[in-house]
Amino acid sequence: MDVIPVELGGRSYDVTIEAGLLNRLSAVASGYLPSADQAIPFVADRNTHERYSQAVSASFDAVGRKLEWFIVEPGEGAKTWPVLEKLTDWLLALGVTRGDHVFALGGGVVGDLTGFACAILKRGCGFVQIPTTLLAQVDSSVGGKTAINTGAGKNLIGAFHQPSAVLIDPLTLDTLPDREMGAGYAEVLKYGLLGDADFFAWLEANGSKVIAREPAALTHAIATSIRAKARIVAEDERELSGRRALLNLGHTFGHALEAETGFSQELLHGEGVALGMVLAARYSARRGHLDDGDAERTACAIAQVGLRSEITQLSLSCSGAKLVDHMRHDKKMEGGTLPFLLLNAVGDAFLARDVKLDDVTAFLDEQLACNNQAEF
Repeated sequence: MDVIPVELGGRSYDVTIEAGLLNRLSAVASGYLPSADQAIPFVADRNTHERYSQAVSASFDAVGRKLEWFIVEPGEGAKTWPVLEKLTDWLLALGVTRGDHVFALGGGVVGDLTGFACAILKRGCGFVQIPTTLLAQVDSSVGGKTAINTGAGKNLIGAFHQPSAVLIDPLTLDTLPDREMGAGYAEVLKYGLLGDADFFAWLEANGSKVIAREPAALTHAIATSIRAKARIVAEDERELSGRRALLNLGHTFGHALEAETGFSQELLHGEGVALGMVLAARYSARRGHLDDGDAERTACAIAQVGLRSEITQLSLSCSGAKLVDHMRHDKKMEGGTLPFLLLNAVGDAFLARDVKLDDVTAFLDEQLACNNQAEF
């Protein structure tokens, strides 16, 4: 078992990583349960409910506790106003109080939706994250960012609301589709690229083991990623100093690609981040910050685990200007300027506030026109 603290003063909590944790969840989560006569509220998507509700329910049945389930459909479509309204009404009907906890079992969508509902319910109640995807385990479950999507863009309505605990069972990844595993791996690689060159090099050598779910490699990758995020969140909980902004490496380019593909299955979030990191590295090289070799090293590290590393591998029929137009809706846009996460070296990211969007447009047009795939 690994227990990693997220140090936030009165909002501190632990991230627990333990194989088989779901089978004894009632014991692990005992400190977050309501009174014995109350049902315990769980939120899950339909796929996660089908896979894990029996094991979770059995754990609580053994101690005489009843669960109530709120089931959402898989995918970003669950992070909407109508679903949020139904969820909050359901929680109110259950009699959830400010001192109670709601359990979010699933990927990032379930965690974001549940966390935001708990942030606004009676001005804030507790919640526990039980992430079941690699992406959620290493990224979205830690740090307190909660949100829903709107027609204007992704995660534009939300709040910072820290969980009371994060409980991770790596065995849930055994049933995760390979494509989802790869999407989560992109966020793991991000931590090496933005601030830990040694971890990046370890992933270059061991990434295939992580993707294959070899227990030692997988646990090391998850724990190292969480420790990195915990350090950054502790320094800059609400993204005010710029330190936490480093966690958005690859996301500005990636979100634009997600938007252009309609936030659909054509490009999963982690896949967008992977391509976004390649673009951020190449754009850094274009501006003279990063060696060309390190830019292509980034692309190779992504391609070698089967992730798309070239924008031309997407079926896009748009211009660089169209992608930049999506960026103008980014929530980090201030005063007509959009900060970009760029690289000085592998393991050394920085926030650039002097990027001209016209230059980004020209860069993206060059990338879109490049039909020669690199050989890795």
